[in-house]
Amino acid sequence: MSAVIENRIFTGHPLADVAEKVYTGKRISREDAIRLYQSDDLVAIGALGEYARRVKAEPGQENYVYYIHNMHLNPTNFCVETCRFCSYANPEERGKAYTWGVDRVLEEAGKGAALGINEIHMVGGLNPACDLAYYEEVLQQLRIKFPHIHMKAFTAVEIEYLANLDGITYEEVLTRLIACGLGSMPGGGAEIFDDAVRERMAVKKTPAPVYLEIHGIAHKLGIKSNATMLTGISESIENKVDHMLLLREQQDKSGGFQCFIPLKCYYDGTNIQDEVTEPTPADLLKDVAISRILLDNFPHIKAYWIQLGVQLAQLALSFGADDMDGTIMEEKITHAAGAKTPLQLAQEKMEQLIASSGYKPVVRDTIYNIRQVSSLEPAKISESFAERLNALVNDH
Repeated sequence: MSAVIENRIFTGHPLADVAEKVYTGKRISREDAIRLYQSDDLVAIGALGEYARRVKAEPGQENYVYYIHNMHLNPTNFCVETCRFCSYANPEERGKAYTWGVDRVLEEAGKGAALGINEIHMVGGLNPACDLAYYEEVLQQLRIKFPHIHMKAFTAVEIEYLANLDGITYEEVLTRLIACGLGSMPGGGAEIFDDAVRERMAVKKTPAPVYLEIHGIAHKLGIKSNATMLTGISESIENKVDHMLLLREQQDKSGGFQCFIPLKCYYDGTNIQDEVTEPTPADLLKDVAISRILLDNFPHIKAYWIQLGVQLAQLALSFGADDMDGTIMEEKITHAAGAKTPLQLAQEKMEQLIASSGYKPVVRDTIYNIRQVSSLEPAKISESFAERLNALVNDH
């Protein structure tokens, strides 16, 4: 009998058998994950997510929460796709579409370089004017002008589109982009892998097998990538669990995913509000905790403050997340759909948010090498975890 069963949280608890697996390092099943989602005991779920986070950490780093000095760069927001949850799929927003030349991309990147960023996160719409040759030139010029900045760029959706435009393989696209300076890939475009959800949301791009194949090729070529899941688009609990299980299976094969990011949908500018249920704070915290438990082969889970909002992202750190993303200069995609979070967070503010949540702020690079450990000491949280949780959830 392990220590977890003796813990008062789980003695006689309906989730005691799942907790036993978590505390003894056994992989949980699909049915276990569904039961976690069905439970209303957020304190217990948070405790399991937090434990899973700590055992994944390196010795002495169990209290570390990472962030990066980065900027988002979106060379074009025009997209040929018409996903119903994307604000740019409607004609009014498409009238505001833009496409930058290489000089404009360099100008925008220079603003971040002047502030000391070490990562550019570059994604854009599927735009026939921005083909593989365009992005090769963009990467080459960015590498010449800012050789110290890591380029995390191109979702699997963009790789698929560029391959189809040129009639070449995914591997050839990735090989050419890597030769020009691509350093890693973000995880966007996964949405929910379930075909029925994708059909309801008019998602024609990059089905699960293609998304996983492209990331697997990237891993084979030596670059790391992230993975995402978008909620609030009519998915079920089972859809979410199956989505994560496909990612876990791919990670078992190729091993190159470094972070999982649960995302929520924003609805401004879309026509789906009456067909979906917006995730509650409790739902979003479950996504963080259960992903940390289920994705036992992923090194990191991100509490993406741009999506969650600052307060919920802070609380998510006690649910298994160990990363808050970065000091993002400007982010357009989520804000175009109605996100009200700040457009940027300075280093001092980011460190205060982490430390005041009871964790040690750590500056990382894109592939999680530690750049600097903050001098700020984690605050001792005076009010109980349950009280903080109830206050935030009840406010919503």
